[in-house]
Amino acid sequence: MSRLFWISVILVISPAQANEQDILEGLQRIGVEDQASTVLFWSDAQRRVGFKNMAKISPTRTISASDNVYPLTDAPMDLSGVTYEVDGEQHSLKSLLDDSALIGLAVVQDDEVLMEHYAEGNNRASLWISFSVSKSVTSMLIGAAVQDGYIESVDEPVTNYLPRLRGTSYEKATIRNVLNMASGVRWNEDYADPESDVAKAGGLNGLALVNYLADLPIEAKAGDKFNYNTGETNLVGEILRSAIGNNASTYLTKKIWQPFGMESDAVWNLDSEHGAELGGCCINASLRDYARLGIFAMQGGTLGDGTQVLPENWMQDSITSSKGANFYGYLWWLFGDRGYAAQGIFGQTIRIYPEDNLVIAVHSNAKAAVGTPYHDHYRAALEAIRDYVVANR
Repeated sequence: MSRLFWISVILVISPAQANEQDILEGLQRIGVEDQASTVLFWSDAQRRVGFKNMAKISPTRTISASDNVYPLTDAPMDLSGVTYEVDGEQHSLKSLLDDSALIGLAVVQDDEVLMEHYAEGNNRASLWISFSVSKSVTSMLIGAAVQDGYIESVDEPVTNYLPRLRGTSYEKATIRNVLNMASGVRWNEDYADPESDVAKAGGLNGLALVNYLADLPIEAKAGDKFNYNTGETNLVGEILRSAIGNNASTYLTKKIWQPFGMESDAVWNLDSEHGAELGGCCINASLRDYARLGIFAMQGGTLGDGTQVLPENWMQDSITSSKGANFYGYLWWLFGDRGYAAQGIFGQTIRIYPEDNLVIAVHSNAKAAVGTPYHDHYRAALEAIRDYVVANR
């Protein structure tokens, strides 16, 4: 039976027609080469199953847990009084917690877990796909490569590490440019359009990715214009692997996951069996370990013993706005004096408020990749949670 037949079948299946195992088996029938494009068009039920089972439906590489876990102390705080506003209407935090799109929410301040919530079928051990949250992690790994001496400077040309891009639109782009999503190369990131660049090439890696990007035209001077580009963040992953001579999962394990003290094994999706990680996507981790990633970033990439994993000023540089966008740094979203965040489609988030030593991590299954009412609600709720915690603790 053809691959296209199975893709069409699973895209119309409903929760009433299949239980979780049936859905999982349907997702497993999609060829690896089609996962990246079809995931944007999975049904709500497919996402709810697939997003916590990526290791069962796609090749992954393990990011191994630490033997010395970074401690997070349970210190429950009553947040029932939190209210937030969307479109002029007031809502309670409970209304967000009851939303089927919210899968997990953890509020951590001063290494204390003030609140931890999971939707039915999920718990503290559940791994959940991060999507573009991984971009910010890849950015930190570039910082680690600079600290280790594998990369001399982010102002080096991309072509120093990917010589196949010489003579293409990337000839004048630097590592800093692609970290800022400001290479000047044209790219369409429309998640609803099956003919967009992100739908056709958002999951490409290696030679296929480089060849695809090499054919794209220039639309602006490198460094001048921000243009959100998942393909280029996979390109950052290519730069990382070229520089370190290793895979990203092993480097993440050895530089951050184990030394900082992550509690659980995580997995990173690969482009093929025994292949390479997507620099712009798809680390799958527990909610608490996402929060720990936020703490690591907030502490400037330093371990508990003072070891500097990232260059001393790396995180400050990472959260400094670029020429092309005052809301974006080195693959981090910036919110001025309200901190910064790693954000992914369908509502994945690590929200960091450094002045308050506060991190909020979110697992989500929004109805669409971006632009849903849920996105407005959870973002407003996170701001309200921050204000409530600061005022009442």
